[in-house]
Amino acid sequence: MTKFKVAIIMGSPNDRPKMEPAAETLAGFGIETEVHVMSAHRTPARVATFVGGAREAGFAAVIAGAGMAAHLAGAAAAHTTLPVVGVPLSGGALNGVDALYATVQMPKGIPVATVAVDGSVNAALLVVQMLAISDEQLQAALVADREQRAAVS
Repeated sequence: MTKFKVAIIMGSPNDRPKMEPAAETLAGFGIETEVHVMSAHRTPARVATFVGGAREAGFAAVIAGAGMAAHLAGAAAAHTTLPVVGVPLSGGALNGVDALYATVQMPKGIPVATVAVDGSVNAALLVVQMLAISDEQLQAALVADREQRAAVS
């Protein structure tokens, strides 16, 4: 395990199959994760409390996945200065396009890095890249992962 810990939050238990690849990817790099279900709309106080205390709890970043209105990543980013990566999730009438727009359209001063619809693996890899800025061992693992992915394709 590395010294890093990442929070993965999602708006519904039904989002778990789409977000689990993020946890698996981070585990492959030896990064500890905690996975929580909380909703920007149904449990906003829980989101604010959890994310507001994330730095003090030892988290280095937050990955937030939600579908349709998809305000979870933005709500999380409003309560922390940790990096927040939003994963818009497919479903609903627009099959994730609505979630993409809701996740990526943030006001100035509250950034959310946003990946593709259902892109939880890329969310995890983006977090690994950010953490590898200050960790040579993680950087070497990231290079090895890239080489392995290139060899498979």
